[in-house]
Parts: sequence; C-alpha cells; structure tokens
Amino acid sequence: MGRLRRTMLYVPGNNAGMMADAMIYGADSIMFDLEDSISLKEKDAARHLVYQAVKNLDFGGVELVCRVNGLDSPYGENDIEAMVAAGIHVIRLPKTETVEDIRAVEQLIAKYEVKHNIEVGTVKMMAAIESALGIINAYSIATASNRLIGIAIGAEDYVTNLKTTRSASGVELLYARSQLLNAARAAGIAALDTVFSDVDDSEGFTKEVKLIKQLGFDGKSVINPRQIPIVHQVFKPTDSEISHAQAVIKASDEAEIKGLGVVSLNGKMIDKPIVERAQRIIELAKASR
Repeated sequence: MGRLRRTMLYVPGNNAGMMADAMIYGADSIMFDLEDSISLKEKDAARHLVYQAVKNLDFGGVELVCRVNGLDSPYGENDIEAMVAAGIHVIRLPKTETVEDIRAVEQLIAKYEVKHNIEVGTVKMMAAIESALGIINAYSIATASNRLIGIAIGAEDYVTNLKTTRSASGVELLYARSQLLNAARAAGIAALDTVFSDVDDSEGFTKEVKLIKQLGFDGKSVINPRQIPIVHQVFKPTDSEISHAQAVIKASDEAEIKGLGVVSLNGKMIDKPIVERAQRIIELAKASR
C-alpha cells in the first residue's frame, strides 16, 4: 500500500510560527505555500523561510510538499532550486494545464538534483489542476512523468474559469472531480480534493468530505488544523468494516498458503478488488489509532 494522504495541510511560506508547529496537528502531509498566499514583495523571504524549515526542522517523517510559483513568473525556477536543495519530498505545480507544464518542471528538478548532488528522481511531483483545459487533459497530465505521485483539483480557479461559483452542493465540481479522479486511478497515482474555505462551517465541511470519500478521493487539502480530525474521522473505518477486512485478508493468505486458485469467505468468492479494498481499510484503521 502507498502512503496515506487523507489530509494535506496548507502552511503559508511566510509564517515561521505555523511552519514550526505544523507537524503537531497530525496531518498526513504538510504543504508549504509559496504561491497564492504570498504577496509579491514577500516571495524571496518566504522561499528562504521554507528552505530553512525543510532543511533544519524535524517533521517526524511527515510528507513535505511545497507549492511553488509557476514558471511563467520570475519566482518559479528559484523556488524549485531552493526546494530541491532543501530536501523537499514533493514539489506541487500550480495551475497545470498540459503535459509540457509537467515536463518543464521535471527537467528543472533533475537539473538541480544533479547540481546539489541528489540522486536524480528523488524529488517527486504533484500537479494542481485548476482550469477547464487542465481537466480535459487530466489523464495526459497524470501520466506525463514517473515523478508524479498525485494530482489535485483547485476549485476556486476552476469555477472562475467556468464562469460560475462554488455552491453548497458542489454540483459545479462533479464533472471535474470525476474526471480528475478517473485520470488518477488510471495512472495509478493519488487524487486530492480541493480546500473548503469556510473553517467555521464544520457541518458543510463534513458533508463535503463524505462526498469526496464516496467518490473515491484519497484525501483533501485543508487550510486549518481544526479540519484535520474531521477528515480523519470520516475516513476512519467502522469496527465492522475492520473485522470484515481482517477476515478477507486471513482467507486470502490461507488460500495462498494452500495453493488454492479460488478464495472464499462465508460462501462468497473473494476476488482481487475485494482483497485490495480490505488492505486499504486495514491501512486506514492503523492510521486512525
């Protein structure tokens, strides 16, 4: 099973205090932001702060992600070099629309891995898709590089591009979420949902988390630590789900030991998808302890 990414906590790159405390909230991934949350006059200072945080702070094995500025800005390449040199795990591209966007960043990552004596291929990538063109090209984007560990939807830019706004039901995002999710699954990578910006609307947030879990997303980007336990609770398997998953895995293991081609449990055949679902339930259960 791959790394769990139920929650990816946004941390503004100019907030040294929040960076220092980021790991205590229990998010699966921490994403330092150098893009939208940083004013133009603070770009260089924020880059330096994030570099120092990644290089020197102990985040306890939590996955570290950095959303860099686009290469169409004066800051993108400098962001990439600094993050590669610092030892970031994942570089997140903003506003990804084409395969060329992925390959341009990939080439720069490789260039700076070589420059800083880091094994080529170490730094991974995640692509944020935030426009109609990006959604149309989601599968091409998802398969553009072996470095890609996931794709994510950025809702605010996307709905603006569609000339609409976000609603409580999320109907305007249904096609984009489904398209992005299917692209990620076909490519064998993670799918992350967008942020929910009203941190005081816990009921609405919970409803949206349940929706994206049912759709099949791996997790959700969050902008406030208070949102993390809500996501983890929604993704936590029930006791009955855990018991059934344990029974499925036990039956599968016993059948393999006996060399049986057919696996059954309580008179029902167990095929590969059922075993894979059981394995994910066990992983989620372990993470929820």
